[in-house]
Amino acid sequence: MTDEQHERDERDGRDGQRLRRVFAAALDDALTGRGVATCLGLDQETEEALWAVYDAGYFGAGRQVSEERVAAAHRAFEGQLDGSNAARWREQLAHRFPSAENRHRER
Repeated sequence: MTDEQHERDERDGRDGQRLRRVFAAALDDALTGRGVATCLGLDQETEEALWAVYDAGYFGAGRQVSEERVAAAHRAFEGQLDGSNAARWREQLAHRFPSAENRHRER
């Protein structure tokens, strides 16, 4: 492993730890009815899952948030960390907006 790869791995590890702390705080905020802050570095899929947790508690007429919603938020966050959310987004984007090269072939 080169020094550059080692530095990148350390930085990614620190970033992952920071994101885990951010997610834990955001989930706590959603569970306690404080809402979900934006611009924290969480992706759209994770934020939407956190809002679903918040909505279930806040608009649920005093009901407890289901474990399924909390688990879905954790899955969304893990998708952010492993890159699967971004890969899915890129694939959807590619289907919506084909590249100029592909449009040329279709003519």
